[in-house]
Amino acid sequence: MIHTAWPYLAVMLLAAGLFPALERRFRWRFFEVLPPIVLTYLLVTALAVTGLWQVNEEIRATQTLLIGHMIPALLFLLMINCDLLAILRLGPRVLAVFFVTMVCLFVAFIATFLMFRHWLSGNAWQPLAALSGSWVGGTANMVAVKQAIGMPDRLLAMSLLTDALCYSMWVVVLFGLGRLATNFNRWTRAKSSADMVVEEARSHGPTTPENVLLWLGLALLVGAVSAWLGERLPTSDMLTSTTWTIMLATGFGLVAAQTPLSRFAGANTISSAMLISVVAVLASQSNFEGIASAPLYLMCGVSVIAIHAVLLALAARVFHFDLYLCGISSLACIGGVAATPILAASYSRSLVPVGILLALLGYILGTAFGLLVASVMSSLAIA
Repeated sequence: MIHTAWPYLAVMLLAAGLFPALERRFRWRFFEVLPPIVLTYLLVTALAVTGLWQVNEEIRATQTLLIGHMIPALLFLLMINCDLLAILRLGPRVLAVFFVTMVCLFVAFIATFLMFRHWLSGNAWQPLAALSGSWVGGTANMVAVKQAIGMPDRLLAMSLLTDALCYSMWVVVLFGLGRLATNFNRWTRAKSSADMVVEEARSHGPTTPENVLLWLGLALLVGAVSAWLGERLPTSDMLTSTTWTIMLATGFGLVAAQTPLSRFAGANTISSAMLISVVAVLASQSNFEGIASAPLYLMCGVSVIAIHAVLLALAARVFHFDLYLCGISSLACIGGVAATPILAASYSRSLVPVGILLALLGYILGTAFGLLVASVMSSLAIA
């Protein structure tokens, strides 16, 4: 049994690297259904349940220190690739589709919560709120919302499983819808976006050792400054010092993204490694208690996607949106930056930059969206 911090940290890093390494080496299709981050969470939770490490004062202090400093640093690094000017240059039509997609998701989450409210009493609404952060941004936004609303670590598995399984289902549907574009566009009286000309997203050079050190140092410094400022700002029931820390770190990242700093490679690589490490540490504080509730949350996830799809189709009819932009905007929210360019390329290669930039916009807005959903759900929840 592990009693001290360093062996514990070694296990966390090994577990965080295991499944990404297997995915990169073997490319098993299994990872398309259950991505490495979900498998990492389940593995570390299983190790925690077996008692591999003792939950003593030193281990608990290490967990608190890692989570408190890594999450704001992670959000800062994620924002570095968000080129706000490039996003604004997408034009009002593309941005309108994206924001309508967000509104449809917001209505879908609240409607689903009201439908299942009697089975989601107490704090059982929190995994849905955390999921909403991921379904506009990504897993990092989910973790940020989870921390901000004080969701117990054991409930994170519900959000991760629902995200992975429902997202996988929705991707298949969106790829299949491409052949219906002509009929859909005729129904909505929309012009196809297949011939849009969009500036390619900026690329970076290789990640060098010195860049890794500089980005890590800067990210941890920004996280520390954000935490220091967050403790000194006014708080309320929903706006805690943790919430302030998360929002400040995100804001600092967006500012840095508009400076020459954004031209240095490495931020994206480090943030990917840091994200799965954060999930591993969170899982190490968890157990499989409540896993029987997974089918309920999966039904909620399917309900959210179904309501969102119907509302988005109706909005497309009213505002004359075409199928390609609707599909790309939907996956930019629910799927993130990894899957959206692939879907966009299957529709039209000229839309690939649109998919990338909309997914990055989702990262910017995901945490705030999740906190808004959490605020509404908490006011509607049954005690």
